[in-house]
Amino acid sequence: MSDDNLSRQHEEIEALSAIYGLDFHTESYENRSYSIEIEEVPYSSFLQVTMPPEYPSLAPPIYMLSAPWLKGHKRQELCGYLEDIFLENVGESIVYLWVERIREFMVEEAAKLAEEETDSMSSAVESLSLDECSSSSSGDRSPTTPTGPCPDIHSGEIITDRKSHFQPFLAQVSSKDHIQQVLSRLYENKKIASATHNMYAYRFLSSETGNIVQDCEDDGETHSGGRMLHLLQIVDVQNVLVVVTRWYGGIHLGPDRFKHINNAARQILEKSGYIKTEDKSKKSKKGK
Repeated sequence: MSDDNLSRQHEEIEALSAIYGLDFHTESYENRSYSIEIEEVPYSSFLQVTMPPEYPSLAPPIYMLSAPWLKGHKRQELCGYLEDIFLENVGESIVYLWVERIREFMVEEAAKLAEEETDSMSSAVESLSLDECSSSSSGDRSPTTPTGPCPDIHSGEIITDRKSHFQPFLAQVSSKDHIQQVLSRLYENKKIASATHNMYAYRFLSSETGNIVQDCEDDGETHSGGRMLHLLQIVDVQNVLVVVTRWYGGIHLGPDRFKHINNAARQILEKSGYIKTEDKSKKSKKGK
């Protein structure tokens, strides 16, 4: 091994140790073998490199990549990226570039997975725009289904943040029987029945008393139903039930979760014509 290669390897090892801290390990000092743990939820990888005497001046490190989630053509694709990095940087220290390219690949794959989950949820709720409810229901959370036709259920766009997904639904209702029918219909969908929270709020004008009947349900997300009911009150809508379903992704959102719940509810109200949105061009003219 040339003195220059040895010196450069020492410098690279010190830099990698400083950058990756406890994620950097010396496997064999004699064989100049080292490893780096790479974590990007939900994936993890373990890159082991051995630095031959010809590295970095002429040859690349010998590497072994352990990544259970990485199979088939995806592994070939990533290995191709690592080879390209070597060819584009012959004579340079490249372990850091390899680690960060692996991390970047993991982030890309995690984003694709999140998008696939969102698409799956979207397709799962497309079948909810039915004219009638069946009398059967699934899941202990489902209320007793009254007989009679079920109001149409409309679904809104999914809001995604840090792997949590928020999906709004809306139905026109005029009685508590309607509300039970809609909730039962929603709970027939396994993804909705197994969701972390199904929050809702409703307001309708009673045909018997002529008074507004209103209520809400948090379903474990404290104060969420009350916030949704407050939205219905301030925009003064009647004869409507709004449900926001949340699938928790394992990362706490803090107060942002209430923002997403409110935005989901407002979105479906606007989409269904309960909240009128003023044309932007008209707003700009008013401001002049």
